[in-house]
Amino acid sequence: MPKKLFIKTYGCQMNVYDSARMADVLAAKGYAACDAPEDADLVLINTCHIREKAADKLYSELGRLNALQRFRRAMGQDLRIAVAGCVAQAEGEEMQRRAPFVDVVVGPQAYHRLGDLIDALEKTNTKSVDTAFPSDSKFDALPAHTSSESSAFLTVQEGCDKFCTFCVVPYTRGAEYSRPLADVQAEAERLVELGAREITLLGQNVNAYHGERADGGRCSFGELVRRLAEIPSLRRIRYTTSHPLDMDADLIRAHAEVPALMPFIHLPVQSGSDRVLAAMNRRHSADDYRRVVDALRTARPDLALSGDFIVGFPGEDDDDFAATLRLVEDVGYANAYSFKYSPRAGTPAAERAQLGDEVKDERLAVLNAALAAQRRRFDEATVGRTIDVLLERPGRMPGQLAGRSPYMQAVHVDGPEDRLGTVAAVTIVSANPNSLTGRLA
Repeated sequence: MPKKLFIKTYGCQMNVYDSARMADVLAAKGYAACDAPEDADLVLINTCHIREKAADKLYSELGRLNALQRFRRAMGQDLRIAVAGCVAQAEGEEMQRRAPFVDVVVGPQAYHRLGDLIDALEKTNTKSVDTAFPSDSKFDALPAHTSSESSAFLTVQEGCDKFCTFCVVPYTRGAEYSRPLADVQAEAERLVELGAREITLLGQNVNAYHGERADGGRCSFGELVRRLAEIPSLRRIRYTTSHPLDMDADLIRAHAEVPALMPFIHLPVQSGSDRVLAAMNRRHSADDYRRVVDALRTARPDLALSGDFIVGFPGEDDDDFAATLRLVEDVGYANAYSFKYSPRAGTPAAERAQLGDEVKDERLAVLNAALAAQRRRFDEATVGRTIDVLLERPGRMPGQLAGRSPYMQAVHVDGPEDRLGTVAAVTIVSANPNSLTGRLA
């Protein structure tokens, strides 16, 4: 009888990918997925350090699991607990002190060794903390995919060398690393063979990709997109998260020349103020960002943008915030994510004088209102249009299918289940607060 594994994932799409790969690693050790921690023999929490108070939320979650663990053991059963991801990387030794009941702690660069760590735990009751940055690539040690959804994630790049002053990624994920072109192609082909029709390429700084080619040269991200677009049955390619500095001419041309590359880009800017951008060490100005957006829209006129914004960064004044609002108005976003600045231990910005929460709350409310209005206008502009939708899963209502437009909008239609996994022409009939409603054309 297989052992049961429950995984809870926090954070970005890369963590979703990592969780799936850890499930593959543990499947080779006899673990099958289950839907609730109460049914599991092993609970794995895959953590993210980007959001505020991530460590506090993790320890609260671990406290609940510890209560379940004690109950199970009182009943003569057992429950093992493992923590992975960026909080594990940052808090490895501290976690041993604050949560000694955690059995395995593994960082994002070492999770390919998770099977061995669980073996040691089961055979000799040896607890482990592995937060090393090994010289060998974890991707070389991961098993082949055994299943795929119609929309799949594929990590092609990890780490970041930009060192924005607010960000922990260079410390938790390490230096930039790009997987070899042949490895990425092989994994993409396997995902398509298993049923993927859309692949989202992932990286902390994905368009900085520079994987090695078979001839020893370096493959640009634009070239990678073109190579993957040649895979039969791969209908859609997306990527996230990109950086304005790495949006080169070749990638911009790819948006004009590669039909499979979707006309939607997540392109964070964080602020519209040059003074704040310099304090963030973003290494570009607001007008540099505008020029990149203009070039992209010249190449692909129907291209839509998503972005990231931080309000209340140390030193931000009213003029700086007004500059952010001007940039939002100039660019126009189909979607965006906005956050109050919160210090991350060990980053330069955490040592600076902080703004009060009242100022941050006020600015965030104003920015969110502007972004929400832009999103509503974008969604309403799709009503009456016929667009391609990848139908990914059953909807919540009987006979309903759910999918995504080229612009990442959630779309619901009525239709037969045999259309799942296909790209269908859908006429949009209404725009709702969080989705679109359409009918099969």
